[in-house]
Amino acid sequence: MPQTLSASNMVTPGSLSPPTTEPTDGEQAGQPLLDGAPSSASLETLIQHLVPTADYYPEKAYIFTFLLSSRLFIEPRELLARVCHLCIEQQQLDQPVLDKARVRKFGPKLLQLLAEWTETFPRDFQEESTIGHLKDVVGRIAPCDEPCFSDKTSNLEAYVKWFNRLCYLVATEICMPAKKKQRAQVIEFFIDVARECFNIGNFNSLMAIISGMNMSPVSRLKKTWAKVKTAKFFILEHQMDPTGNFCNYRTALRGAAHRSLTAHSSQEKIVIPFFSLLIKDIYFLNEGCANRLPNGHVNFEKFLELAKQVGEFITWKQVECPFEQDPSITHYLSTAPIFSEDGLYLASYESESPENQTEKERWKSLRSSILGKT
Repeated sequence: MPQTLSASNMVTPGSLSPPTTEPTDGEQAGQPLLDGAPSSASLETLIQHLVPTADYYPEKAYIFTFLLSSRLFIEPRELLARVCHLCIEQQQLDQPVLDKARVRKFGPKLLQLLAEWTETFPRDFQEESTIGHLKDVVGRIAPCDEPCFSDKTSNLEAYVKWFNRLCYLVATEICMPAKKKQRAQVIEFFIDVARECFNIGNFNSLMAIISGMNMSPVSRLKKTWAKVKTAKFFILEHQMDPTGNFCNYRTALRGAAHRSLTAHSSQEKIVIPFFSLLIKDIYFLNEGCANRLPNGHVNFEKFLELAKQVGEFITWKQVECPFEQDPSITHYLSTAPIFSEDGLYLASYESESPENQTEKERWKSLRSSILGKT
């Protein structure tokens, strides 16, 4: 079935230790999940852990995890204001005479934090007040021009739209030919395409192709399928079987992710997850786990897992495509006409006659509404 968007880095830790901060208000930090990062803590403690000093820079994993989850508790512009205030206060940047040696050590760390923040979450820097905070704190440590932030956000719905288009395109191409031999050849062609998608780690397109071939207008073409060598198709179908919460697919995805980490070529780094399932996993993780614990602490363990999943996706998305584009194929994939569900059923009935009364009545209705025939 086609997907719908229905809900709502692998990173390298740094080597420096975090600043020593005592738990406040009787808080007891949980067992650390990153170097120095507690499994739960007050928001103030987590913000303090984000702020660099002359001798400390937070782990990249912590920066991404906290910035991803913090917006549930504090507006990004307020968070930046508090970070800037802590930097000014701790480094005494409001004094008439600065400790230049300390500022020279601290400045690059602050600029690195701001660079990572703007690169990962550019929309956090669209308001004038946010730019003002940046200019203020950066202006205290080094002359600089006004930062220029581009909107690099990607359209997540593009993955779902592509899935739906590919699904219907496959079904359309199978149902269009008048002769069953030609239809069988098209099915075998898409089976080979699906197998190649699996081999390179493109699970989203793999599932779209399998879904297209499993649509009722296609699956009912029994005479056509009788001419198809289906062994390879059944193997692929088994890999994407939803049984056991997509257990087989998850195993294959872990294998592809591991291959990507150890890859020596761009082709081996490709991992394109089944996108609707990724969104579903993230949605239920977010909805199923509390943001705060009974003692009021932020449930940072939850956000580490969220950050892991989102971070993996960001890493996979940044892999450069190693294949040369063929303009004619790209044009075909994006512009080829596709049938609606009714159009698919009509083409299917025209290819292989209805087998029961229900199908006959639907065929008659479709011929009347689409073709204007009685």
